[in-house]
Amino acid sequence: MRDPRLHRGRRFRGAAALESLAQLSPGDHIVHMEHGIGRFRGLERVVIGGESIEALVVEYDGDELLRVPVHRLDQVERWVGAHPGDRPPRLHRIGGRRWKTLKRKTESAIRRTTAELLELYAARRSRAGHAFPPDTRWQRAMESAFLYEDTPDQRTAVEAVKRDMESPWIMDRLVCGDAGYGKTEVAIRAAFKAAQDGKQVAVLAPTTVLVAQHVKTFGDRLADYPVNVASLSRFDRPAAQREVLAGLRRGTIDIVIGTHRLLSGDVAFHDLGLVVIDEEQRLGVRQKERLKRLRTTVDVLTLSATPIPRTLHLSLSGIRDLSLIRTPPRDRMAVMTHVVEWSDGLIAEAGRRELDRGGQVFFLHNRVETIDAAAARVRRLLPDAQVDVAHGQMGAAPLDRAMTRFVDGRTDVLVCSSIIENGLDVANANTLIVTRADRFGLSQLYQIRGRVGRWDRRAYCYLVVPETVTPEAEKRLRVLEHYTELGSGYQIAMRDLEVRGAGNLLGEDQSGFAHAVGLDTYMRMVQEAVKRMREAPGREPFPRPDVVMEGGACLPDAFVADPQQRLHLYRRLSEASDRQDVRSLSREIADRFGRPPREVRRLLDKALLGLAGRDAGVDRILVRGGNARVSFRPDVVPRMSALEDALAGEGVNIDVRRIAPLSLILQCGDQERLAEVVARAMDALGGQSDAGNVL
Repeated sequence: MRDPRLHRGRRFRGAAALESLAQLSPGDHIVHMEHGIGRFRGLERVVIGGESIEALVVEYDGDELLRVPVHRLDQVERWVGAHPGDRPPRLHRIGGRRWKTLKRKTESAIRRTTAELLELYAARRSRAGHAFPPDTRWQRAMESAFLYEDTPDQRTAVEAVKRDMESPWIMDRLVCGDAGYGKTEVAIRAAFKAAQDGKQVAVLAPTTVLVAQHVKTFGDRLADYPVNVASLSRFDRPAAQREVLAGLRRGTIDIVIGTHRLLSGDVAFHDLGLVVIDEEQRLGVRQKERLKRLRTTVDVLTLSATPIPRTLHLSLSGIRDLSLIRTPPRDRMAVMTHVVEWSDGLIAEAGRRELDRGGQVFFLHNRVETIDAAAARVRRLLPDAQVDVAHGQMGAAPLDRAMTRFVDGRTDVLVCSSIIENGLDVANANTLIVTRADRFGLSQLYQIRGRVGRWDRRAYCYLVVPETVTPEAEKRLRVLEHYTELGSGYQIAMRDLEVRGAGNLLGEDQSGFAHAVGLDTYMRMVQEAVKRMREAPGREPFPRPDVVMEGGACLPDAFVADPQQRLHLYRRLSEASDRQDVRSLSREIADRFGRPPREVRRLLDKALLGLAGRDAGVDRILVRGGNARVSFRPDVVPRMSALEDALAGEGVNIDVRRIAPLSLILQCGDQERLAEVVARAMDALGGQSDAGNVL
């Protein structure tokens, strides 16, 4: 029996759920992109060609061991099952055919399933969109009238949306931010920008309650400007609907806010320029198909607190653009979340505490058949409270009256269904009680919790569950209890991506492949497939050259004691895309761990030389003492005159050891400057300008 007393859930302070190698422990399964699934045995110091380096030891079938140098950690992913509790497949053999066949089949399946998405992307990129003009004086005045101070993330999201709208391409941007973090204000500014240019705006909301709230919010913000805002939903009177439809056709309505009724066949716009979608996951398949066609013709802005895994994955894969609003508004506090069993005394105490401070209570009971009985029980527990009922099967007028009374503060407790899930903003309601919380999905629970905590007052959420729940429900509730930090909606979505499994990424038919290669590897292969199919055909970039430096090049145990921290840093260094990444990491290492010893400086110099050599078409670099031998790839013909000009006056001797393919010996009297000199030489040969030692 769970203790009915209130306990604060332990806060989870980890990074995004799919941050891979830093979570490895000996015995975990990993995936090498060339050799397949193996078992991680630990880190080991090895000497190769006189150089001491650290390597991952991976066990494969037949007790074979593979040692992966840390500078090749970009080839390794942690194995994560496609579904919770999945057992890893059996180990592969080093260089075996089974992995190569599986990898080829997975890549083929990914190409097939991403083709439609990429066609949509290509259609948007191939068609010229409407380029909106820069901000007007009205735009600046309207934005400056915002009652609250923009958060840094909110400001960045607004700038990104405007930049997309002003570009000649068709926008498809997802703005992800917690409830009450200002996503609606981003949409209002985008809508006003479109309306000023004579374009119409359609705002799509999942419920009539949210439509009514958006109409009020948009209307209040734009009241001082000649912008006509209207609403459209199936609950509107037929005459009112006909009037709005006529106004949309004539162009007399600038902004229309409605439910999926907006996607009906009889809705025609005079000149539609922007579609704003609030919580796309609540739409049905047919509505999404209609939106798919819209996405190739007009700018689309999607708002979400916890995007469903598929939506989030597409954003991560680069098919859609993503803006994150993580910084909370000033004075916002995290919601205290408790998972409890039902207790009359506990529920009464929670309700009285909220009412005693002048607040209001959401009591969510998601079974319409018994919601009136639940309301009667609440009235018995809180006899002095004004209790009302609201659910989606009520008529439009009674529902509107119930919601209006609660928003206006005339109702103390609203016993409701999940109709309140999306966007309802009642700042004075800061206690939420959810019965049978185990029956909700993770993202849905997070959305529901977002109904409270929208003010500078501490909010409370009680997730009421029976004594016994399924393991999957227990996992969902534990995640929500852990993620109580402000701005954790993005982490919730990332965790949902892992918990709900790869079937939600691109369809259930992909689950088998995601299980076989691991979810992290599967996501990586999707991203690589998208990148290849998006890029114009041309010369493939050169791979990084092998870089060998005399002496140790590693993170010594005495400098970074935690093996997982070392793995994390090695991984980041192996994935650095340019030399600025290496410099940033070197500054971070010095700040966190102190002045780096020689082995660490050599490690960072190796990364620098690897990136410089990649850009110049170098195959191998060998550094010993004051000499560096640089061997180029057979298909690369550097310009030697550029090299001589770049190193003039540096006191560097250049010796050509082989003409084809070119191999040089660079001699520098100052060994500490050798890496810098070699990088500058390769910059000159590769036509680059960014060089320099990292330390």
